[in-house]
Amino acid sequence: MLRRTTGRLLLLLLVITGSAGTIVNNSISKSDRKYAINLMKESHKDVVKATKGVSATQLEYKTAPDRWSVKECVYHIAGAEKLLWTMFEGAMKAAPNPEKRAEIKVKDEELVMMVQDRSKKNQAPEPIQPKNTGYKNLDEALSDFKSTRNEHIKYMRTSTEDLRNRVVQMPFGWIDCYQLYIFIAAHSKRHTLQLNEVKAAAGFPRE
Repeated sequence: MLRRTTGRLLLLLLVITGSAGTIVNNSISKSDRKYAINLMKESHKDVVKATKGVSATQLEYKTAPDRWSVKECVYHIAGAEKLLWTMFEGAMKAAPNPEKRAEIKVKDEELVMMVQDRSKKNQAPEPIQPKNTGYKNLDEALSDFKSTRNEHIKYMRTSTEDLRNRVVQMPFGWIDCYQLYIFIAAHSKRHTLQLNEVKAAAGFPRE
């Protein structure tokens, strides 16, 4: 009888602590988790696909002196991935502030579309300007991007943290930390579109 009671208590403890093999999470739904992971995976694949087979000459081509090349777009994508994640981690360390949810005016899908909208241009912060990212070549940037992106996907697969009730203010308004997470994925999609614009330019080298 004692063994049975002890076993039941242990099972209850495992369920409460989330150690019984299932994710105990009240902040995001399964569909939200799946959407975020897919967005992270697809946007990484887009970068890899867009840079595959691009020659050294093509990597350096610019449509104008003040425009970024294909290589510089990738440097920015990889550098921004880490900077935005630092922002995300900082927000997650703060106490939940669900009272601020009323300030959020944008839905998840609307946020992704807004970030990817290339009709509105912004100046990148100085630390993630391509020249300041510290990458020496494309392979180094792609490798770093892959590594950090894999960690971010792993986080979403296993996290039990409350992403929805931590709300942060961005230059364009308030969003919750789940939205900040998908913002990171959408950011790389935005600059992959920029990269593809360079490749589609009339003067882009043929080889």
